[in-house]
Parts: sequence; structure tokens; C-alpha cells
Amino acid sequence: MVFGDLVKLRPLEPSDAEALWRWHNDPDVMRWMDDDYAPSLAEVRKRAEERPRNAYGKVVFGVEVLDDAKLIGVVCLRDAEPETGYAELDLYIGEKEYWGRGYATDTMRAVCRYGFQKMRLHKIQLTVVTENHAAHRVYQKVGFVDEGRLRQVFRRDGQWYDVFTMGLLEEELR
Repeated sequence: MVFGDLVKLRPLEPSDAEALWRWHNDPDVMRWMDDDYAPSLAEVRKRAEERPRNAYGKVVFGVEVLDDAKLIGVVCLRDAEPETGYAELDLYIGEKEYWGRGYATDTMRAVCRYGFQKMRLHKIQLTVVTENHAAHRVYQKVGFVDEGRLRQVFRRDGQWYDVFTMGLLEEELR
């Protein structure tokens, strides 16, 4: 397990399926995320039961509130390769009452420390829709810098949006 000041990161369990299903069917939670087609609860349960164990190439953690063990989100380091020392990061906080209260920032710091220390990564990268101002601020707060802009690659509600690519080197983590 990985600890922050507010959160504990732990492997996902099959018992987390209902929360994941609820979040994936909440338009506010999925607003700025690639969301495919909404899965059924049975599909989410099956995926949760068949989820491969965490390994260097992909580490998925459930985000729990440290003081009451409530699952509030998911964070993932994926596409990691030891040859490149690079991984992609994905994060979402699904429980909306925890938005804007520091949980995403603490999760980012904890998972990045894990990536740099345990996985010996050199760089962590992510993408964020340019209109997702709250997430962009969180990423900047922990040290991620804008490295580029991909034009009109994300579509939502009939409109195309640009996406920032952001990167973080170990010495930049705040």
C-alpha cells in the first residue's frame, strides 16, 4: 500500500465493482474522461474479478480516504517500460463530495512518489482536456509542466476540445 497525507492507495478488489460502475455512469465524473460505452454492473464485476495483478507495466490503485477507508477514486500508472523509465498516469476521483478538498493532489503526490521510488521511473506523463481547469491546476500544483497541445482530439457534447500533454521528472515533484 502507498500512503499520502489524506489517502491510502491499495489494489482494487472485486468488491469495488459497484462503486466503479456508479462512477462510470455519472456524467459529472466522466465529463472529461474517455468513457467508451457505459458498461453493465455485471461487466464491471467480471472485469474486477478477472483483473490481472499489478505489475511494472500497469499498476492500478483504489484511492481510499486515510481515516475511514472509503473508496473515492482510482489512479493508474500504465504503459511503463523499464527501458524507457516512462509511464502514463490516469486519475479520477469518483466521489464528488471529495472534489476540491485536496484528495486528488495528495493522490498525485503519493502515486508519483511510488513511480519514482519503487518503479524507478524517470518521467511520468499524462494528458488533460484543456477545459478541465480543476485537474490542470492539480497537476501543475504537484509539478507537472505543459509539454504540448494536441488539437481537437477529445469530443464531448458535439464539440471538439484540445488536450494538453504534461510531464513530470522526479526532481520536479512538489
